Amino acid sequence: MSKKIKVLVVDDSASVLNILTQILGNDTDIEVIGVAHDPYEAVAKIAENLPDVITLDIEMPRMDGLTFLSKLMRQHPIPVVVISSVAAEGSYKGIRALKLGASEIITKPKLASQEQLDEYSIRITDAIKAAALTEKIRLKPAKADENDEMNLTEKVSVPSPFGHLYSEKIILIGASTGGTEVISRVLKNLRNDLPGILIVQHMPGEFTGAFANRLNTECRLNVKEAEDGDVIQQGFVYIANGFNHLQLIKENGQFKCKLESGPLVNRHRPSIDVLFHSATKFNGNNITAILLTGMGADGARGMLELSENGAMTFAQDEKSAVIFGMPREAIKLNAAKMIGNPDELINWLNTTFH
Repeated sequence: MSKKIKVLVVDDSASVLNILTQILGNDTDIEVIGVAHDPYEAVAKIAENLPDVITLDIEMPRMDGLTFLSKLMRQHPIPVVVISSVAAEGSYKGIRALKLGASEIITKPKLASQEQLDEYSIRITDAIKAAALTEKIRLKPAKADENDEMNLTEKVSVPSPFGHLYSEKIILIGASTGGTEVISRVLKNLRNDLPGILIVQHMPGEFTGAFANRLNTECRLNVKEAEDGDVIQQGFVYIANGFNHLQLIKENGQFKCKLESGPLVNRHRPSIDVLFHSATKFNGNNITAILLTGMGADGARGMLELSENGAMTFAQDEKSAVIFGMPREAIKLNAAKMIGNPDELINWLNTTFH
């Protein structure tokens, strides 16, 4: 980084403020320029010294984080990393924050061991660095919808006319920062009889279930959080559980999901490379791999292996990507056989599989 990323930390908990400022202070690329205990104090701090990134708690006195985020994105779209509680309600609010324009979401720190501290430090610093790379012009927040929480259990799609058929072809998608919006847009516009889709979106495990449930209300496809042993079916989308790596396996002639814990790979769990690499064991003609927006290089080498194995591969183009890190690395390796924007991807998927 040529200059330090200026961060304003907004949280009503003194202990959380202390932990975050300590972790961020240890990173030479980041400078904490202030802390605020509520949104009103944050507004005053922003006026004094404009931050590059804001970390934002959701549950706060005087004004909740979602209300503040909505106002901020309309008036002064500074990249925001939301730090949310892990309660069930909190996880849905966290996903709502992404829809309102937050760049990243992570959990409140739970640091029972040195390993947890090390992993959390990687997650929070990487989230801030990724948020700093997002272009403010691309932050297009959704309009606030008071009924949004109530709609989460309502499925708007119609069932596939083909029933639940075992999927002989597989579509793999990997994404990071900015990916939730693109994934939502793509899935909402896909036919409901496509091959099974496995998705790794870099996101903490506390939020992937809520993310899957939200997508399920928006799409004609059936969307669920992946469970170990899930048989992959046509018309179904399996979102990687954020606590585990997701792998593609085949048992008794059927493709299945395999969940496995383990260390971070490319600084992530789940890792896109882990998913892509697991699919290299199978006939490449049956595999499609797609790499969307995100910082870093996760997925690029796995995509190259798949491409060399005969799989069709697609990378998001620079103009449409919030962060052109992962797709760029795949393109540099000549791993992507196709490069395009989300609309071109939607059209290609809908017309390729019959």
